Amino acid sequence: MRYLLLVSHGTMAPGLHSVIRMLLGDREDVLSYSMEDGVSADAFVAGLENVIAPITPEDSVLVLGDIIGGSPLTNTLNTLTQKGLLARTIAIGGMSLPMAISALMAIDDGMDDASLVASAISEAREGARQVELALGDEDEEDL
Repeated sequence: MRYLLLVSHGTMAPGLHSVIRMLLGDREDVLSYSMEDGVSADAFVAGLENVIAPITPEDSVLVLGDIIGGSPLTNTLNTLTQKGLLARTIAIGGMSLPMAISALMAIDDGMDDASLVASAISEAREGARQVELALGDEDEEDL
């Protein structure tokens, strides 16, 4: 199986996981874990190990982290290394909802690793743009 693992500071990863459940249904291939305020790296790793317990050496993992170089992502990659899973892992920082949904669609379509990464990053970039608002006097009452 190919897993999508969401990791973050605070509640971002579980929040994205919740939205994914709402939009795409409950999926066993989506896992999430976060480093709450005041939690040590050791406590984070202990909890993460429980979350990733279903992942076997035959599986692959796409890790989406909130910040490149942040504790959740680096501790996750260290933990996957210790479990012998790093060779079958892809990691991307700058996680967003469009990126996660695109990644899941790519997983469902059986995309190869390079195409999956390109699709997820492209979707994240396209998902971040200014919304143009055309407000005139007559439009204000409609808001």
